[in-house]
Amino acid sequence: MSDFICIYEPGDPTLVMLHGTGGDEAEFFTFGRQLSRSAGIMALRGKEPELGVNRWFRRFSEGVFDEPNLVMRANELADYVVSRLGGSRRAAVGFSNGANIAAAVLLLRPETFDAAVLLAPMVPLTPAQLPDLAGKPVLMVCGENDPIVPRANAQALATMLQTAGADLTVHWHSGGHNLGPAEVNVAAAFIARFAAGLD
Repeated sequence: MSDFICIYEPGDPTLVMLHGTGGDEAEFFTFGRQLSRSAGIMALRGKEPELGVNRWFRRFSEGVFDEPNLVMRANELADYVVSRLGGSRRAAVGFSNGANIAAAVLLLRPETFDAAVLLAPMVPLTPAQLPDLAGKPVLMVCGENDPIVPRANAQALATMLQTAGADLTVHWHSGGHNLGPAEVNVAAAFIARFAAGLD
């Protein structure tokens, strides 16, 4: 099992913070504290550099992913999270590329996370068989005018997660590939419900 560069403050539940392209663990640790003052936080750094910036997996072009690399990186992330966090409740919080690796882990290794917040996600891959996500709370936050993620792609991911049984909430906002204060509040409220055992 490979190590990750990370910032970790223990707690239950633990938010596993997964940055977008060009982000890092320090930025997402701060974002995690913005979402919850009391949860544990594990903020990780992606291991696939692209033109000097951090990513979670390789891509050939915008929205065209190197699927074998994605599968390998998703399994590597799942192994690390489970080994480090053991029996504590774990919620993935990912933005853009981080949301895509979180969605890939949900589809390939569903036992890794007890909940997920997917901010500006797209379909990362189509598994040979959908996992059992029965009752697992998942929030998707998507932009109506996202220039990177077409609405149909986000809806395809939502359909995939619902078909797998996830307790899915999809929040659409009028912006693009970004988050405003209202979207941050939606994510924080979802995490608070999960932390309280209400989801």
